[in-house]
Order: sequence, then C-alpha cells, then structure tokens
Amino acid sequence: MTPPRGRRSTRRRLLASLGATATVGLAGCTSVFDDYERSQSDFDPPMLSYDETYPDDDGVTMFRRGTRRLGYYPDAVVPEAVEVEWSMPINEVGHTAAKASPRPTPDGGTILIPADTGKVHAVRPDGEQLWTAETGATNLGIHGTPLIVDGVAYIGGYDGSLYAFDVETGERVWKTSNWRLHGAIAIGSSPVYWDGVIYVVAEYNYPFQEPSGTMWALDAETGEPLWHDDRLWGMPHPSLAIDPATERIITGSNDGVCYCWEFPSLEFAWEFQTDGEIKGTIPTYEGGAFVGSWDGYFRRLDLEDGTEEWRFETGRTIMSNPGIDPDAGVVYMGSDDRHVYALDAESGEELWSRNVGGKVLGSLTVTADAVLVGSYDTHLYALEKETGAVRWRVENVGHVTSEPVPHEGRIFYAERGDISGYRSDDPEVVNERGRVYGLRAAE
Repeated sequence: MTPPRGRRSTRRRLLASLGATATVGLAGCTSVFDDYERSQSDFDPPMLSYDETYPDDDGVTMFRRGTRRLGYYPDAVVPEAVEVEWSMPINEVGHTAAKASPRPTPDGGTILIPADTGKVHAVRPDGEQLWTAETGATNLGIHGTPLIVDGVAYIGGYDGSLYAFDVETGERVWKTSNWRLHGAIAIGSSPVYWDGVIYVVAEYNYPFQEPSGTMWALDAETGEPLWHDDRLWGMPHPSLAIDPATERIITGSNDGVCYCWEFPSLEFAWEFQTDGEIKGTIPTYEGGAFVGSWDGYFRRLDLEDGTEEWRFETGRTIMSNPGIDPDAGVVYMGSDDRHVYALDAESGEELWSRNVGGKVLGSLTVTADAVLVGSYDTHLYALEKETGAVRWRVENVGHVTSEPVPHEGRIFYAERGDISGYRSDDPEVVNERGRVYGLRAAE
C-alpha cells in the first residue's frame, strides 16, 4: 500500500533539504532497554568468507543463507535436467506477498516449511513428513523463513508474534506475543541472528500513523524484547541484513526508505529515500547495499553513508530479492518487466538479461553454475550464470515466489496456489492449493 502523497512529499522535502542521509532524530524515536548494551568499540567480528553463513556456523542457518542475505550457494551444482521427486500442498491464501521459503537444518536432516495457513511443517529431504506445528497466524499465515540456531527454529507470523520451535520435536519453546511487541499485527520478515540476539522487523496498523514499523532485538533464549526502534514507516516487509565488515544492519520499507544502523550498537546511521516502495531484502557486498524499488530502479548504496553509487533502470516495479555471486562480482536481480538481469556489482553495467515469461517477485538463488528463479508464469527456471540461457524450467501450479534452495543434490521451493477472485468483486476460489516441491536430478 502506498502512503498518502502528502505524507510522502513532506518526508521527501525534509530529506531533500538535508541530503540523502538523516540523523537519529528526524524519523522516529529510538528506545533502548537496560539489558541491551553493546559497545561499537569492542566489536571485533571474525572475517567471514562469502560462503559462510555465520561465524562458527555449524549450528546456524537462515533466509538467503547468511547475515548478508546473498542467496549464494557456491558448493551447489544444478543438474542438467530435473524431475519432481515429491510435492505437498501447503498454501491456500490469495495474499500475493512472496511465500515463505523451505529451510534445511544445518545438519541437513530436516527441511522446515512454513505455510500461509500459519502452520510449520517438518519433512525429511525425501519428503517424509515428521511433524506439523500450529501458530496463531491463521489469517494470512507465515511468509517469513525460519532462522535456525542450535536446534531451535525462530519464525514470525501475520499475527504479529514471534515463535521458537524445537526442530526435532516441533514443540514450542517460547512465543513472544504481539502485545509484547507493542501491538504488532504482522511479522513478514525473516529473522537474522548475531551472538545470542534475534533481529526482526514488525508491522503495525494504520500504516500512515506512527508506529507503522518497528525493528526489534530479542533474546534468542527467552524471546524477551531487548531493544526497539520505531522510526520505520510503511508496514515494512523486507528482512534485515547484517554486514559485519562495515558494522551495519540495514532494511527497507514500504515508505520507500532504506534504513541503516551501526552494528552492534544500533545507533542510527543514515536513511535513503527512493520514489517507490521497497519490498525486497537488501543484500550487502564489498561495502555496498543493493536495493530494488517500485520506482523501477535498482541501486547500489554505500553502506558507510548511504550515498548512491549507481542505479540501473528496468522501468517496472522491482520487488524481488537479489542474489550475488561474490566470487564473480555479479548481482542478479528480477523485475516486473519479466526479466532477470545480471549486473556488474561494482559498476552496475548490464552483462545479460533473460525474459522468464512473468513477473519476478521472489528470491534469486546463485549456485556454482546457475541462477535459480521463480516466475509468475508458474515455472521455476535454471539460468546459465554466464549467459542467462535457460538450462531448464519446471511447470508448477501457481506463482513461484519462494527462494529456491539447493541442498545435497535436491532443490526445494514453494509457490502460491491457483486462486481466482482475489482482489476482485468475484468470490475468492482456491482452484488448487500451492505446493512445496523437492526436485532431484532426472534419471
């Protein structure tokens, strides 16, 4: 939903008078609880290689495979041809937000699959069902992807609550109710983790009144809220990214603003205003933040101060989550113009583009040899990294909007159902439920 023009134009006039960046006091109120106290000067993170999820990451995995949200799987090789090994119906809600992505546990033995019914399913990689857990998000369900830390999965729902589940049994470890998050109505973003703390963004009613978005830090062991900043406007959907090298944590929002804090002190650093909503999660690479906007531009911003370093125009809405190959220095992004683009990450120069038959709303996944991307034309595509040529495509039931996740020779992803009447005067009808798929190499 787009904020009223008066609110947006007032905000832009204020920012224009001060440049691209803003100070802490401009956009909202920061609240710090007594039990969150982290020194920026004492922060000395280990140097993470780009194929690592997290320092000493044997027990940690998360959406887009790491804190920098690169969507990069350098050890995965995509088969020359694939077939559906198994599938399971899970999604039945017309809401067009990107669907939650399957997430393998760090040991690879379990795949967690959130659904837009509010359920969380656990299966083995071969599709054998292990357990199903219920949440209170029974209206629009779950659209975020689980964070998994040492056998516990953390996931937010469209009831405004954050949940922790035991991965082995499906039993609930704790629930942070929406009232403890100041009346949140939804958590559509996927949590990110650092050193015992979960960071997530929540949405609130009345998107043009404060607060309509808040960033939270919560204790991973108990779910206790530790810190919050309610400066965000526009009911934010994107997930936070943490870039340890530049000591920044960043997100976007429906108000078209990219918000950035110092990390781990959480002192506000800067904000950058685009001319459209920001729906996609922002990956970070080599000091840059890569931001798609509904204004039709894809930008690289300097993580230090928010300066725009380059922009690439598609002319149509950009909602998808970009993927980055840090070894090649290439960023892959999709647009409502039905194209996937490969861009030089340093200059923004277009290397190739490929029409994939429909809007690209979800996440692009980068592997050793291919780019995986879902399309609104109901297909999952594998594109050659070097040229964009179509290696194969798999037809499905509905719009493919989750992250395709490669894991030990398989590929997992989820889709929206085949639903008619949504956002029209006709009755909404679920013609066929959306499914989660496990692909394997064709025999």
